[in-house]
Amino acid sequence: MPKVFRIDDLEMKKWQDRMPEFSWRTSDNLGEISGSKYISFDVRALDPAKYSFPYHFHRAAEELFVILSGVATLRSPEGFRKVGKGDIIFFEEGSSGAHQLRNDGDVPCVYLDIRTIHGIDVCEYPDSRKVSILPFREVFEASSKVDYFKGEGGVAGKWPAPGSAEKKGP
Repeated sequence: MPKVFRIDDLEMKKWQDRMPEFSWRTSDNLGEISGSKYISFDVRALDPAKYSFPYHFHRAAEELFVILSGVATLRSPEGFRKVGKGDIIFFEEGSSGAHQLRNDGDVPCVYLDIRTIHGIDVCEYPDSRKVSILPFREVFEASSKVDYFKGEGGVAGKWPAPGSAEKKGP
């Protein structure tokens, strides 16, 4: 059954973390409310002189912005460009899809933010060299990256000798 959301009827909640320059108003996750399995979407209002999320890209999600009103500056790997009402902006998976908005206008920039959902996603932040495991929002510094086999030495000591009784526990 189709779900119809009227922008004028949406309750927009202020989202602000510890850094005031990253602040916006957002609808509840309309994708979740509608029962969508593969698409997450919200309407966001970015006030003048505010930034969207930190500059980032997704490894397992595509994203699409539809600018409904106002203007903003888009930061991407290609540089900076103005976007405004009627623009549709697609961000592919991976570093080439990195993005961030800043509202340089005098009125809120209102946009529809649509994202695909494929289970776990890894979001990377090139400026701060962090990674986040989504949807859990577990954030790590990329500098903690280690070799796949680090700490895996001595595996034979965790197993019973071939042909012997079963070994108990670790």
